[in-house]
Amino acid sequence: MSPPSSPARALAAQLVNAVLLEGRSLTLAMAELRGKSAAGEPRVLAASQNLAYGTLRRAGRLRFFLNTLAERPLSPPELLGPLLVGLFELDTGSCPAYAAVHETVALVARDHPRARGFANALLRHFQRRRAELEVLAQADDQARWDFPVWWLDRLRASFPRDWQAIVVAQNSHPPMTLRVNPRRVSTAEYARILAEKGLPARQTGPWALTLEQPVPVGDLPHFFAGWVSVQDLGAQWAAPLLDCADGMRVLDACAAPGGKAAHLLERHDLRLTALDSDARRLGQVTDTLSRLGLQAQVRQADAGAPDRWWDGEPFDRILLDAPCTASGVVRRHPDGKWLKRAEDMQQLAREQARLLDALWPLLKPGGKMLYATCSLFPAENREQIDAFQTRHPEARIDPITVPGHGEGSDSCQWLPGPESDGFFYARLLKT
Repeated sequence: MSPPSSPARALAAQLVNAVLLEGRSLTLAMAELRGKSAAGEPRVLAASQNLAYGTLRRAGRLRFFLNTLAERPLSPPELLGPLLVGLFELDTGSCPAYAAVHETVALVARDHPRARGFANALLRHFQRRRAELEVLAQADDQARWDFPVWWLDRLRASFPRDWQAIVVAQNSHPPMTLRVNPRRVSTAEYARILAEKGLPARQTGPWALTLEQPVPVGDLPHFFAGWVSVQDLGAQWAAPLLDCADGMRVLDACAAPGGKAAHLLERHDLRLTALDSDARRLGQVTDTLSRLGLQAQVRQADAGAPDRWWDGEPFDRILLDAPCTASGVVRRHPDGKWLKRAEDMQQLAREQARLLDALWPLLKPGGKMLYATCSLFPAENREQIDAFQTRHPEARIDPITVPGHGEGSDSCQWLPGPESDGFFYARLLKT
């Protein structure tokens, strides 16, 4: 249990401040760190990422401790990152307590010398008052569950029997699940190859292997040759649920980062258009398809404005993996629960409706559209589909079957658990 290096702790503190003080995405903040001298060492970058992710998963609890101990707003506010990282290490015992205190105080003193004594006193008070603070945290919803209160209220209302299990799952480390490319190797054969390399995995879906322990993708056999991709089990059901056949014209309307488009092409020979409005993320689609040896028409465009990009030929199938609160995947993106606001859901619901209405005319009669989100909130899922059918009576629900999640169901709300994140699927048939 050796402590992280000083550069790793400093970078983690920067990442935490980027999210909690500046309101920036953790993914974007991580991308900006890559290539900088301090982050160029892979081990430093990995350690800083682990520290930042862990701290943000527990940010409700850690901020409660900090506010209780400090008793006044931090000055300067940038002390937040280093102090939360230090409290995280003390709270979890992820490194020796003396190292957590010493390194945190040194980091604070480096940038804010006058705050050295304050940081030292606060961390040592935490150690002495740990039991008392634990009791106080249990009486505060945000501190106890590490989620914003508005988020907890919606989960309780939507999933009265399951909300606690959902929260516990969302605060855990996500599984690392692989999607095997059937054009290169069978699932069983790749499982055997993993076992030979000392990477045991269990099969959790038709193409899915979940590793017992996560590893860097570079350690996966033949990863760069396109034999396998990293994709959550729940996300792997988008391709089969779209119900494609060879030769079909297919649109992936919000394609980045490209996992679902790639899975469609691994399964079928399609004329696939991969669309996304974000040029930076669209580059990920191109990179993914290139690594896997797959081809598609990749275009930057707003799927909700087809007059700017559509050639007039209708599609047999449309996948709309709609922008959403991502409330089902926050264990992979723990910044999301602190960046999202209750009012964001209304704006996202309007965007989902806009995309549904804009794309529906592009579908052939008899064609199918799969509406997908990585959200748990009904306003983005079942309520969105019900409202769409009211506006479009020619849209009929096409029942779907997902093993373990309902047979012939109108929709599938996949809750986060040990093997999967949270997803929603509904398939619409154009009569």
